[in-house]
Amino acid sequence: MNIQLIRTNSDCIDFQQLIVRLDKFLTDRDKAGHDYCTPYNRLDKIRHVVVAYSDALPVGCGAIRVYQPNIIEVKRMFVDDFARSRGIATKILTELEAWAKELGYTQSILETGIRLPEAKAMYEKNGYHRIPNYDQYACIESSVCYAKELV
Repeated sequence: MNIQLIRTNSDCIDFQQLIVRLDKFLTDRDKAGHDYCTPYNRLDKIRHVVVAYSDALPVGCGAIRVYQPNIIEVKRMFVDDFARSRGIATKILTELEAWAKELGYTQSILETGIRLPEAKAMYEKNGYHRIPNYDQYACIESSVCYAKELV
């Protein structure tokens, strides 16, 4: 499987279509948690998006947004079911981290759900460590937050 990564923004139609599939996946896996997080996952004006293509077919995505002056937050990570277990999520995450470093950021944070063990394992495999839940996730028992220094 040949994977091509494209840097774009939230205006990308392929990204928007992947997000529709991501939202369905999250609703199926954890409706209550997803419903709570929906207001924090708006797509408008996300300037840093990576879309993964396999044979010109969009199969995955991820984004970063500014959280604090030196910190980015990883958002909207997703790989279609049929393309999972091929390292695509790691490629997307690595590209997002490289982009963040190019922009001068020194730390990456993110939130995922306890009902997403595959995501948690992927983040941990890629050097992320658990941190206390931050901001809107602080009182959400189904949320798990991670951080990584971008050096």
